[in-house]
Amino acid sequence: MSITAIRGMRDIYGPEMRQWHRAESIFRDVADAFAYEEFRTPILESTDLFKRGVGEETDIVGKEMYTFDDRGGDSVTMRPEMTAPIVRACIEHSLLHHSPTLRLWYGGPQFRYDRPQKGRYRQFHQFGAECIGSPHPEADIEIILLAHETLRRFGVSKFQLEINSLGTSDVRLRYRQALVEFLTAHESALSEDSRRRMHANPLRVLDSKEESDRRIAAGAPRLEDFFDEASSDHFRAVRTLLDVAGIPYVVNPHLVRGLDYYNHTVFEFTTDALGSQNAIGGGGRYDPLFAMLGGGEVPAVGFSIGIERLLLLWEAEHGQMATAEPHGIYIIGIGDDARIPVQLIMLRLRRAGHHVVSDIQRRSVKAQMKDANRAAVAYTVMIGESEIKTSTVVLKNMVTGEQQTIAQSEIERVVSQHE
Repeated sequence: MSITAIRGMRDIYGPEMRQWHRAESIFRDVADAFAYEEFRTPILESTDLFKRGVGEETDIVGKEMYTFDDRGGDSVTMRPEMTAPIVRACIEHSLLHHSPTLRLWYGGPQFRYDRPQKGRYRQFHQFGAECIGSPHPEADIEIILLAHETLRRFGVSKFQLEINSLGTSDVRLRYRQALVEFLTAHESALSEDSRRRMHANPLRVLDSKEESDRRIAAGAPRLEDFFDEASSDHFRAVRTLLDVAGIPYVVNPHLVRGLDYYNHTVFEFTTDALGSQNAIGGGGRYDPLFAMLGGGEVPAVGFSIGIERLLLLWEAEHGQMATAEPHGIYIIGIGDDARIPVQLIMLRLRRAGHHVVSDIQRRSVKAQMKDANRAAVAYTVMIGESEIKTSTVVLKNMVTGEQQTIAQSEIERVVSQHE
């Protein structure tokens, strides 16, 4: 019996890997443009980090985490999200003592035991960023613009920005009490999930996908009716800055996000191009999280984008996976005497910084040319008996079809002019 990948986890290779490389390059370039520095955390963290930070009553902690005791008897968890680990690291290393503002980005795998389906895996990958240290709306906008620019540069357009405000922590607490009272009066008509959530995490009922829940939620108290002046001013400033930046958005009063640590601005990028999996990414302000993890009062805002969802959206919009531009050089050797010259030419070209490949199966010229086409190289360099005698090669541009004979000593110069 063969061994296969674990359900909900998958291998990435071939043409799809080129898409991943392209996505990662875009993430890195956009983060650099916004002056964000890369940050990496361990995949394994203490389970208490997520119980305290994400919330014990959330679906993530209650049903979805990969948690186990290690050989030392400590409970550890494969990270289900990145914000809590980054906050843990900032506190542990006293990073805010060195700078009043931290701009950090990350990319990597997360793990949740969820029902696998297209675009949703148990090992999934996210790109995200955190702006730590500023309580002002400018930080919220910087994060939203960074996420929006990532989608724009990736080449997708079928998405919508939805925003909302949860107000201050005091506002959220008062609203929570009123919402629980309202939901209790309609408990018998709620779905099983919403009945379970209404006391532990009642705001999640507002963004339920069940039609019965949505009908009830439509009549629920409005969060904005509980806003204090600080909440109203902050949200108004965020909307004004979005308008100034020319970023279209809609206010979704039922957008609450699923984690305990959010306050003030929350947002999501959604699409109707992926069926039921309509969320591409999102985030918001999480000022309470540092205090929840013992780090004092530190304002912060961040976002994450699901890479698998983003790749699916690109394919849905463009109809196929992105193809790589012709790249590199394939060296074709003809006959036994060409083996050593081929190796020497490849060594020179690689040391000059070129991507170079050749046949190592001693196949025919026809088979080597077929291999070069499959490899989507920009050039082939052919060397046989006559080229060995004259210290030349036949150079072919695989894009234009142009072919010329040049001196072996000229290969680097000619190729570099056209790459």
